[in-house]
Amino acid sequence: MNRALLHKKVQDFIQENYKEDISKIVLKGSPFEDVSVQELAVQLHGKKKAEKKLPTWFHSEGIIYPPKINIEQTSSEKTAKYKASLIEGDNLLDITGGFGIDTYFFSENFGKVVHCELNPSLSKMVAHNYSQLNINNIETISGDGIEFLKHTNDHFSWIYIDPSRRNNARERVFHLSDCMPNVPLHLDLLFSKSSGVMVKTSPLLDLQAGLSALKKVAEIHIIAVDNDVKELLWILREDASETVQIKTLNFTNKGNEIYNNIFKNFSEQSYSQPLSYLYEPNAAIMKSGLFGALGQEFGLPKLHSNSHLFTSEELKENFPGRKFEVLEVLPFHRKKLKKHLKMDKANITTRNFPESVEKLRQHLKLKEGGEHYLFFTTTIKEEKICIVCARA
Repeated sequence: MNRALLHKKVQDFIQENYKEDISKIVLKGSPFEDVSVQELAVQLHGKKKAEKKLPTWFHSEGIIYPPKINIEQTSSEKTAKYKASLIEGDNLLDITGGFGIDTYFFSENFGKVVHCELNPSLSKMVAHNYSQLNINNIETISGDGIEFLKHTNDHFSWIYIDPSRRNNARERVFHLSDCMPNVPLHLDLLFSKSSGVMVKTSPLLDLQAGLSALKKVAEIHIIAVDNDVKELLWILREDASETVQIKTLNFTNKGNEIYNNIFKNFSEQSYSQPLSYLYEPNAAIMKSGLFGALGQEFGLPKLHSNSHLFTSEELKENFPGRKFEVLEVLPFHRKKLKKHLKMDKANITTRNFPESVEKLRQHLKLKEGGEHYLFFTTTIKEEKICIVCARA
């Protein structure tokens, strides 16, 4: 960590230029003798990403940011706060601390938190930032968190682990056994030092695969931000029963969409042709697969077992997802549709439909956007249709 980055003139430069084109700044070279242009570029990129993703860090003085890969992989404050709200206790061990965002928010609910990080430079940077943020109950340890756990005599209220989703060849992976560290391999060790373990995994991980790889799963949390699934959280407890709770959360500007249930198969009650309103579950629910449970709870029939679109005659205001008023339902005939749709742009979605959005947009000559929403899907009678909608 180059402490020259903390000089006032350097910090002022970063503050004044983080919104500028970084490539142009790199071409000009560094205006500081003791700070390279590459170091400046890292700080400018980090500052820019932090403005929305990490506002606490962005608004604090003397923060040093890590390389791009660490900033990209770290939790946002929004998701870190949610994680921290789920657990509390005397002490917590963060085995894979990274840039330390999760650790920071965990420290608000624990008397002491230990942050382990393999990269000594990153560990030193995190310790510096915690001092700038006036945090004094986090101990930073530079080293392998699993090795630390093997040799410590401490017992922790909770252990948190976010395994790296890149292997030794720096290739992206998402199966738990391919991540570093290999969580399934070390479960016995983890439970020997704590009765509660929280694991963060890739949103691409199949839920059944995760359940098979992990033991004593009590809860699965699916976290989405603006309808984009960001994290899967697995709550493991020593006293977990066979019933697994699944909890979905979608952060939106209009409020948080929450839907919880038991992770099991539900038979779908009914199907229907499109009625007055159409519903599309948010991305977190899509990941959960709880379509049968959702339909039962809201009393909504589906259009098709594979479409994951629901419909009703009366509007369900509290449905966790997008809600639309159905304007008309059209059979899918390319030539007739092209003549019938009196619009030059529309928002197109396909569900259980053989053609892509790109091909449909090209054929219908529709630009993206506007007030109309077109859902191309298949009915329970295996008919291909276009549902013309407006936001409800």
